[in-house]
Amino acid sequence: MTLSEKEKCAKGMLYDANYDEEMKLERAKTKLLCQKYNNIQYDDFEKRNGIIKNLFNKTGNNFLIEPSFWCDYGYNIEIRENFYSNHNLVILDCAKVTFGNNVFIGPNCAFYTAGHPLDIETRNKGLEYAKPIEVGNNVWFGGNVVVLPGVTIGDNCTIGAGSVIVKDIPDNSVVVGNPGKVIKKLENA
Repeated sequence: MTLSEKEKCAKGMLYDANYDEEMKLERAKTKLLCQKYNNIQYDDFEKRNGIIKNLFNKTGNNFLIEPSFWCDYGYNIEIRENFYSNHNLVILDCAKVTFGNNVFIGPNCAFYTAGHPLDIETRNKGLEYAKPIEVGNNVWFGGNVVVLPGVTIGDNCTIGAGSVIVKDIPDNSVVVGNPGKVIKKLENA
């Protein structure tokens, strides 16, 4: 049995997102919804939240995503209660991206589940892979943070501005740098 490119993606295998017509159509539909979201009058929260609820797999009741916002598919994203993102959030959700309760994201942050092979010949064929990202409860991201494929961030973490998160972060950690490193453990979190 031959797997479709979308099935390969879901299994964490190398896939060609530009070859699969279903994936191309889903991305186009999602980008149009993101564009619509970003162009809605700012104080029309009901309309904007309606688009997010339609776009995402799951949302809490209390959330705010400041425009502009972009994602690839939307249906791989889950946010829980008290989610806030400042301007210019990008979520490349080729795999699942899950945010816990009380997550606050500074401006210009990005969550990338998609990655590309290091092997030049394979990469030049347009192949990529996707690994899920999971963010726990009570996590704060400073501005300009990038989270890479396959990362899990535990509960009660603070991720300092400009950090690039390349590996899992344990609960109750303060992380800064590129690559992000734990610089402090929070005792009473």
